Amino acid sequence: MDDLKAKYLGQIAEATDENALEAVRLAAVGKKGEVALKMRELGKMTPEERQVAGPALNALKDEINAALAAKKAALGDAALDERLRSEWLDVTLPTRPRRQGSIHPISQASEELTAIFAEMGFSVQEGPRVDTDWYNFDALNIPGHHPARAEMDTFYMHRAEGDDRPPHVLRTHTSPVQIRSMEKLGAPLRIICPGGVYRADYDQTHTPMFHQVEGLALDENISMANLKWVLEEFVKSFFEVDEVELRFRASHFPFTEPSAEVDIRCSWDNGQLKIGEGDDWLEILGSGMVHPKVIAAGGIDPEKYQGFAFGIGIDRLAMLKYGIPDLRAFFESDLRWLRHYGFSCLDVPTLHGGLSR
Repeated sequence: MDDLKAKYLGQIAEATDENALEAVRLAAVGKKGEVALKMRELGKMTPEERQVAGPALNALKDEINAALAAKKAALGDAALDERLRSEWLDVTLPTRPRRQGSIHPISQASEELTAIFAEMGFSVQEGPRVDTDWYNFDALNIPGHHPARAEMDTFYMHRAEGDDRPPHVLRTHTSPVQIRSMEKLGAPLRIICPGGVYRADYDQTHTPMFHQVEGLALDENISMANLKWVLEEFVKSFFEVDEVELRFRASHFPFTEPSAEVDIRCSWDNGQLKIGEGDDWLEILGSGMVHPKVIAAGGIDPEKYQGFAFGIGIDRLAMLKYGIPDLRAFFESDLRWLRHYGFSCLDVPTLHGGLSR
């Protein structure tokens, strides 16, 4: 026993790595190791011999295993020390350069206009993008023969045979939110309704999906003068100009009476649009006093309350502010579009599902 003990303890002490240590373990206490073979011989011994040899072999096995564990831990510590000496990290070094990012121009324009109208006391209201034709058309005084209700202009939801629910559409404007807000909040009321809308159109200035913000203000003594002031303040803040001149042109919308297209004074200098100065005019939105039938559809007494409404294309606002001539630039998969106009997008989507600069 003493010879085996001296032999294997010596080999364990001389092992220089874990492979050598494993070889010693197999030779000593493995299934075919020398100590294991000795323990098999116990069956051939007399009871008196086993009583002496058994405890001695078990003690030897335990001592060898303890030595193996201690050596393995020592080898691990030595390897760690070597790594600490050879590897190092300078935490004072700057990080790898990363391109800075910003939100998509449409999202940026939406956040800007929301903040501007919030300062004028308008709250934000939202509604479903799939709505009934009553909210999208009838409640807004849009008659059944109006071209907007044709399938060539509006996306109607599929209806199974026998489905007697009202027809549903992808909303063509955010005006249905105005009706829902009147039903829910009553009057007086001052809201904006930003969001995505859908129409069956696609060219340089139209896409099947785009974004609008509509405003609605109801009270007992609201006039077109209030509408003009609100729009002037918005345009000055959004386009960051000190003065602006708006021109109201008579128009017709089913949901307002009187109705007006709103133009803004501007000029073009080498293809660059300048808002608020010059001899040209640019149409930017539609507006008017809310039709009494629309107020009544929202559950409010049109004999007591009146108000104004307006609708602006958020995509169009972003195009004007950032100098983007083609609406399709916002939706094309080729990111060179947005990079060209100052929105140097990353090649991967953000956690919000949009593009980042």
